[in-house]
Amino acid sequence: PYNPIVTLNGWTLPWRMNGGVKEFHLVAEPVVREMSPGFKAHLWGYNGQSPGPTIEVVEGDRVRVFVTNKLPEHTSIHWHGQRLPNGMDGVAGLNQKAIEPGKTYVYEFVARRPGTFMYHPHADEMTQMAMGMMGFWVTHPKAEHPLIEKVDRDFVFLLNAYDVEPGSATPKIMTMLDFNLWSWNSRIFPGIDSLNVRLNDKVRIRIGNLTMTNHPMHLHGHEFLVTGTDGGPTPKSSRQYEVTADVAVGQMRQIEFLADEEGDWAFHCHKSHHTMNAMGHEVDTLIGVDHRGLAARINKVIPDYMAMGERGMADMAEMEMPLPENTAPMMSGQGPHGSLEMGGMFSVIKVRKDQKPGDYSDPGWYAAPAG
Repeated sequence: PYNPIVTLNGWTLPWRMNGGVKEFHLVAEPVVREMSPGFKAHLWGYNGQSPGPTIEVVEGDRVRVFVTNKLPEHTSIHWHGQRLPNGMDGVAGLNQKAIEPGKTYVYEFVARRPGTFMYHPHADEMTQMAMGMMGFWVTHPKAEHPLIEKVDRDFVFLLNAYDVEPGSATPKIMTMLDFNLWSWNSRIFPGIDSLNVRLNDKVRIRIGNLTMTNHPMHLHGHEFLVTGTDGGPTPKSSRQYEVTADVAVGQMRQIEFLADEEGDWAFHCHKSHHTMNAMGHEVDTLIGVDHRGLAARINKVIPDYMAMGERGMADMAEMEMPLPENTAPMMSGQGPHGSLEMGGMFSVIKVRKDQKPGDYSDPGWYAAPAG
């Protein structure tokens, strides 16, 4: 037995047993993903969502995955990090013919080793991954493992990035560097679920990176150990306590910690521009510029013009600048003491001593002692 995975803003793919084989069905298709309240993106994904649902199996399972292609072009699935027969590796043109639109392809192999893996296309990869086609695969150990401890809460999410112009909905697939939406499971703060745990829970978080850059993931209020990578569990001799772990491109990092400090603790990428949304990436620096009278004169020509950034960008979270339809604010999210002035790759780990057994619903904001 194992604790089921908690996929942030997602779910685990159902399966059925057929002659001793676990069967799954993935459908590659266009999807609409609400990335944050009021902002939706037109993406590609699996089974109605992007990223696709998490696949959970047990070490030693024989797995059969039916992949049906409902995209306008061919596709494939590569099982990133898995040990499997060469013909099942999913590189179109090398290991298999691409799956044409309207066709179904069957992958079958044994889940040989426990660990955390990803899946994504290896056909027109630039387009399909830029459109959100990816997902997580977790293989649980079949017995007690000396390097894999039992935990109370086991979270997974993928790091992904998009370039969606304000007012539009479809990512620009040719972008290689200048992304403006940095997301977890194709959600941006304040649209990312909080990670709710009970005081003294042992917590595991599995983070996969399929963006074009690295992400230093930083946890407030606790120290953690990196207990797993793409290659499997790490030797105990290599583990040391950290508060930030870098997740490079194509990598997975698994962290574990004891949630022994009650409160609401920030968890985020420590690249500042990865905790801002689209409007924040191309604003000129105007600190120290005297705007007095300028805005009033410009308003005669452009009624909605607002002066920006003369004291810094913090006031942007409070401004009521008209935004194009279907546009995420630059920084937003209300906390118990005002605006959090965050976006992108940011969420909150909520640790509560009075969280009832079996109930991990959002407890609301923590009533911290007065300072």
